[in-house]
Amino acid sequence: MSVFLANGVTKADRKAFEHTPQEYSLPLEDVAFSTRGGEITLEGWYSTHPEAATTIIFVHGLGSNRAGNEAVALASQLWQQGFSTLLFDLRGHGTSDDGKVSGGYFEQNDLLGAYDFLMTKGVASEDIGVIGFSMGAATSVIGVSQEPEIRALVADSPFANASDLIAQEVSRKTPVLKWIVPLFIPGTELAANLLHDIKLGELDPESAVGDIDYPILLIHGTEDTRIPVDQGIRVHGAAHPDSGRWLVPGVDHVDAFLTYPDEYTERVVAYFRGRLEVP
Repeated sequence: MSVFLANGVTKADRKAFEHTPQEYSLPLEDVAFSTRGGEITLEGWYSTHPEAATTIIFVHGLGSNRAGNEAVALASQLWQQGFSTLLFDLRGHGTSDDGKVSGGYFEQNDLLGAYDFLMTKGVASEDIGVIGFSMGAATSVIGVSQEPEIRALVADSPFANASDLIAQEVSRKTPVLKWIVPLFIPGTELAANLLHDIKLGELDPESAVGDIDYPILLIHGTEDTRIPVDQGIRVHGAAHPDSGRWLVPGVDHVDAFLTYPDEYTERVVAYFRGRLEVP
């Protein structure tokens, strides 16, 4: 059972893009760069605004890609508000190279590779923000906590702790009772480490967010059936005391923008403008 659970952390399917920037007349450059500290090549879309110094990095969730969860539509909205954007595929997703999927443990280096790429493009660190969705939100919390030069973070529907999420996922997908799963967590952590070099104990956004010394913005649907809203509440509770929180009533997993696109855009733009001093 522990090996089964550990292997489940490393599974993801590649999906076709739901939308393209051309549908929104979003100017772009096809780009490729390496994950930080590795040789995995990641591919993405870089849209530069002619009057914007600020760039927002998008980090998608497990089994999604750079175009998933209406990311292109949101990027178009941000571009209209004067932001450049970088949307890219994590390892093992979209058109990026294969790489071990790890629930965020290795993927944090993909985010940091995107940050390093922007630095090579001449974007100043104080002009870079991050928005992550689902596993991408958890990945962003952990990655940003390791890179203090990133000064703005929006986390949409993150999990608080990987071990807690495993129990949730197993009870959701299998007949195994939720209260039994924690009995296998120590073995699962050991198996993940031995088989995949993944330290599940370090997949802990609730702890990592405490290392971010500025307010973040937390967004989570109250009816989230994939990552329960209490996980997001825990991350917010451990974050900087001035962090914003939008618990979106009646909304399922990462559906806040889809359901309330105007309010979502207004809140995200207001946060990034405040944090990154964008006029």
